Amino acid sequence: MALNIELLKKIAETPGISGREDQVRALILEELRTLTDEVSVDRMGNIIALKRGKSERRVMLAAHMDEIGFIVKHIDNQGFIRIQPVGGFDARVLFAQRVLVHGFAGQTLRGVLMPASKPIHLLGNEKPAAAKIDDLFIDLGLSNEQVRAKVEVGDMITMDRTLEVVGDMVVSKSLDDRASLFVMLEALRALRNHEVTIYAVATVQEEVGLRGATTAAYQVQPDVSVALDITLAGDIPGGADQDAVTRLGEGTAIKVFDSSHISNHKLVRHFRDLAKRHNIPHQLEVLPRGGTDAGAMQRTREGSPTITLSTPTRYVHTVNEMIHQADLEASITLLARYLEDAHNGDYSL
Repeated sequence: MALNIELLKKIAETPGISGREDQVRALILEELRTLTDEVSVDRMGNIIALKRGKSERRVMLAAHMDEIGFIVKHIDNQGFIRIQPVGGFDARVLFAQRVLVHGFAGQTLRGVLMPASKPIHLLGNEKPAAAKIDDLFIDLGLSNEQVRAKVEVGDMITMDRTLEVVGDMVVSKSLDDRASLFVMLEALRALRNHEVTIYAVATVQEEVGLRGATTAAYQVQPDVSVALDITLAGDIPGGADQDAVTRLGEGTAIKVFDSSHISNHKLVRHFRDLAKRHNIPHQLEVLPRGGTDAGAMQRTREGSPTITLSTPTRYVHTVNEMIHQADLEASITLLARYLEDAHNGDYSL
């Protein structure tokens, strides 16, 4: 399979933090219109795309559109911007990063994210303190008057990073969860015959509490729910083997457990059997902490058999999230093969 890196790059680089998914929503809408029979946007901003099948069984796919980022919290008298996190960035990875401030006046302004502290040259024998989010500010290189003419409290801030191919990998901001939007689109494109009715849902506000998936699942009323997300790949120096969760290059990850849901074990077996039957590289995932849209779908209305199909990712919630291209291919292929066979699954408990 030749991956459409150009499309993945476009999706990853399009700005859209939780609650401000407008631009990425427009892009995904355009793609889904060519792959499904009906497309709508609900009141929360979720995209719900219907692909009809012969069976009444409803399979809901959910990949979230929002990326972690910030909003403008305060502009001081010198024009420096203080930030409010939207989602979970680690302050340690933000020092001296470049950001994009998407101003209310329509301009996107490049700035630098720096800590409010003495320059290292003036610290003397003092040890530099560990950076905290509350210590960080943005310098746009403009006067107070210029900043206030273009930026106001509540404006969106995203990281200024592009998607690049690095060896066998792709590296970018926001592969959580833009990589899974890509997987969903490409699996629909690769789909052959299918009997189930498919709802391909691009959700909002996952990073702040699985909010979009909750309302979307309430509307769809799925018989089976499949979240698409990334997961930790701890196959790097500094960690124990048993804590790696997944490893890059060893295939897509079939989730068994995370702190938001326990996957239906019969659904896990169905995915495993299909992966073996079609020689799709795969690994099993047990994630001690963290969750996906599956946690919301599993508990909406009367509930549904639920699973997450994950793509292993290094350096999650940083500006250099890294995915092996072969693992993306495996996620796409397994999802497509599952949708073709989903009518055969018996997940009753």
